[in-house]
Amino acid sequence: MDNVSFSDWEKLDLRTGKIIEIEDIPGADKLYKLKVDLGNEKRILVAGLKQYYKKEDLKNKKVVVFCNLEPRKLKGIESQGMILASVNEDHSKVHLIQPDGDIDLGSKIS
Repeated sequence: MDNVSFSDWEKLDLRTGKIIEIEDIPGADKLYKLKVDLGNEKRILVAGLKQYYKKEDLKNKKVVVFCNLEPRKLKGIESQGMILASVNEDHSKVHLIQPDGDIDLGSKIS
């Protein structure tokens, strides 16, 4: 695996967010449409979490969001970032990365 320079790391905008809405996407068996509160803004994200989390388990969950990832359309929905998760090698386990303790939404991860 190649090393990443510190200046490349500084380009990433990772922030704390809270999932406030979860919707099924018609025709998508693995994807949810999520609305995430980042404190000063709310964003729509599409995430492949359906086989790992029930909607009620995601509601109000604090997460880490990769905010300056280039937007991408999935199933016709523009995803405005990515929620970070740890994933085992065969993708049988996926766990969302969460801030430790209480911190303001939108706080920068460094």
